[in-house]
Parts: sequence; C-alpha cells; structure tokens
Amino acid sequence: MGVQNNTPRASPRRKSTTLQHLFDLDSKTETGINGKKIGTTNIGCSSSNLENEEILSSISFCTFVFTFTDPSECATQQELKRNKLLQLLSVVKSSKKPLHDQVMSSLISMISLNLFRPLPPPSNPSNAAEFPDDEDHISTFSPLWSHLQLVYDILIRLVINTDPKLLRGYIDNQFLVNLLALFQSEDPRERDSLKNVYHRIYSRFTFYRSFMRKSMNDVFLHYVFETERHCGIRELLEIWGSIINGFTVPLKEEHKLFLMRVLIPFHKTKGMQAYHRQLAYCVSQFVQKEPVLGGIVVRGILRYWPVTNCHKEVLLIGELEELVENIDPDQYRKLALPLCLQITRCLNSWNSQVAERALYVWNNEQFVKMISVAMEEVFPVVVEGMEKNLKWHWSKSVRQLTENVKVMLEEIDPVLHSKCLEEIELRESKAHQAEIKRKEKWDRIEMAAAQHHNQHQFLQPPHFLCVSH
Repeated sequence: MGVQNNTPRASPRRKSTTLQHLFDLDSKTETGINGKKIGTTNIGCSSSNLENEEILSSISFCTFVFTFTDPSECATQQELKRNKLLQLLSVVKSSKKPLHDQVMSSLISMISLNLFRPLPPPSNPSNAAEFPDDEDHISTFSPLWSHLQLVYDILIRLVINTDPKLLRGYIDNQFLVNLLALFQSEDPRERDSLKNVYHRIYSRFTFYRSFMRKSMNDVFLHYVFETERHCGIRELLEIWGSIINGFTVPLKEEHKLFLMRVLIPFHKTKGMQAYHRQLAYCVSQFVQKEPVLGGIVVRGILRYWPVTNCHKEVLLIGELEELVENIDPDQYRKLALPLCLQITRCLNSWNSQVAERALYVWNNEQFVKMISVAMEEVFPVVVEGMEKNLKWHWSKSVRQLTENVKVMLEEIDPVLHSKCLEEIELRESKAHQAEIKRKEKWDRIEMAAAQHHNQHQFLQPPHFLCVSH
C-alpha cells in the first residue's frame, strides 16, 4: 500500500475569468432568444406569478362553505379552511401594493359566497321587540362564526388598505344591498362586524354615501311602519349617529326629512327600549346642530307617547329632559304648556318609577327656566297635579318628592302659587256642590220611579182574573 495522496486533482480546463468574460456572462443572463430580456426581471415575474397562484389556490379552497351542522363534514377540512383564511388575511394585511386583478376578483367572489347566504328563520317566531331587555331572546350564535369572523376581517382590511376607486369595480350597489340584508342576523358578533365594515365603506367610498343612506332609510321605514321586527336596528342607528355627527350646518332638507319621517316615528315602536340610547343620540345631534328643530322633536315625542308602557315613559322623560338643554329659547313659550301637561300626567302616574322620574325633572335648571317663561299658563296645571299627588298617591316616596317640588314652586312665585291653590279650592267646592245637586236629583228620580212602580202594581188586575184565549 502506498501513502494516500491528499493533493487535489487537477480541475478541468476552464475559461479565465477576465472582465470581458464577466460581461459576456451578464449579457447571456439578461438576453435570451430573439434578444428578449429574461434575466432578473423574469425571475421576479415568475416569483410573483407563483405567489398569485398560491393565493388563488387558497381562495379557491375557501369558496367551499361548511355548515358545521352536517355530520358528513370533516373537521380537518374545516380547520384547514380556517388556516387558509388566516393566510389570506395575512396577505391582505401585509400587501404594500394593490392585489392583482384576478386575485382581487376571486377574493371578492369568495367573500360573497361565504357571507351572502340565506339566514336561518327567527329563533323566536313572535315579535322580538316584545323582549327588549333580554338579549338572549334575539341572539343566536352562528356555528359558522369561526370562518365568518375571518372573512369579515379580510373584507374590512381590503376596504381600509385598498384605494376605493380600485375597489369600486368589485364592491357595487348590489354588494352593499347584500351586506345590509345581513343585519337581520341574530348573531350579535356578526352584526358588530357588519357595523364596522359598513361604516368603513361609508367613510371611504364617498360616491356610495347617498345610496347607502337611502338603503338604510328603506330598512327603517319598513321596520317602523310595517314589521317592527329587525335585529340590526341598534347597529344601524349607531352608524347613523356617526353620520349625523359629520353633517354640516345648515342641514340639508333631505336630512331634516330623515329626522321628521324616520327618527321621530321610531319612538312609537314596541321595541324602542332596545335601541333608545342610540336613537336619542341621533335625535340630540340634530337638535344640537339646529336648536330650532327642538320644537318639532318635542311635539313628535309627545304625539307618540305610550299609554301603558311604563318603561318607555321613563326613557322618554329622560330624553325630553336632555332635549330641553339644547332647544332654542325662542320656543320655550310654545313648548312649556304641552311639555308640562305631559310631565304632570306622568307625576300623577300610579307607577312609582314614572312618577318619581317626572318629579326629578324639576331639578333641571333649564327645565325650570323654560317653565318660568310661561308661568301664568303652566302653574295652574302643575300645582293641581302636585295637590292630587299629596292627597291620593299610594307611594310614600312619591308624596315626599311631591312635597319637595311644592316647596320649590312656592319659592318661585308665592303669590301665583297661593292664587292657584285658591282656584283649586273654588273648583273643588263648585264640583262638590254640583255633586250634591246631582245626587239630590237622582234621589228624586228614584223616588218618583218607585211611586210609579207601586201605582202600576196597585192598578194591575190579579193574575187569576186574567182570561187566556
């Protein structure tokens, strides 16, 4: 055995790496057949095409909609779709340039297939508005939410990150109508995501604003005057609250009509308690922007005042109190009497919560200021209401609050208060005298009737003398 030779073998003969040789290699890399450039640019194009193909493949897989109720569906496939949606969300978030047309078109189609679906029938066949205080009655959590949530996230990222002019070709009027229809979903998580998406679209797609407002108005009118059943009224009013906040002054006629024809009639619906906070915010925004509208709003609320719904009465008293803060002072005299008439009816209510809430209104300085403008008209009504409470109301706390308000009224105008009490006593005295006369008259009538009856019995022949024919 010889000693192992570790010397490298002679390498094959190769061309020397001269400067000219490097230029030739670079030229061959960048120039192909017929002089076409195929070098680094082509590699970049190939990489981009490959990436787009991967995205399109993920989108294609996500177009299949799982029901999560069919036992034949594979849980592994469901989880795989969720991972694919997460990948697509990551792509949309991280993309620094507009997505390719084919990718965008496929993505919007996938979103439409997943979102725009027939909603299940209502879980509660009766009117959902009958249960305003219990969210469970109108909330049913969709089993599809693990996928739907990611689809909504993808959509909102597209709306935020993409130029509206580029998206206009994919998000059209029909797309917006379909989105609006999904507010009927009983899943509050979906309605919340819809609210965010729809509001973002309204904010960024200025060319769709008029159409979107009209579409929401149609939903409101259908609810108020026809069905009184819709799960998404609260969320839609939240969107409108933000829209109204952005209105410029003076308000357009279109916006005033919306207040008068849509928002004010909302106060008559059975389910108002469920969205009263959002409704009151929308109305107050209008009055803050144009205080002269306060008179229209107050009269509208008084016109739709509930007869038997005590909870609604409490809410409306609070809304009126807030409106008084922003009403144009020039309208105080016109509104003082009708407003005080209703407040007095409420403080005479047998429901202690309504009565107490109406009495607390007198702690509002602005309300007292409005009353002071029309004292001669208002005081007789209010003082009479207070006296009725002190005499007849069953609740001790209501009587105590009434006594406190009475003391305040006496301090405001002692002379007028005394005059009102005298008039009340005079009316009660006259009413008492009239009642005595009425009773005496009825007594005379009853006596005359009794005498006539006795005479009739005396003149009537005995029964055995009557001859039958």
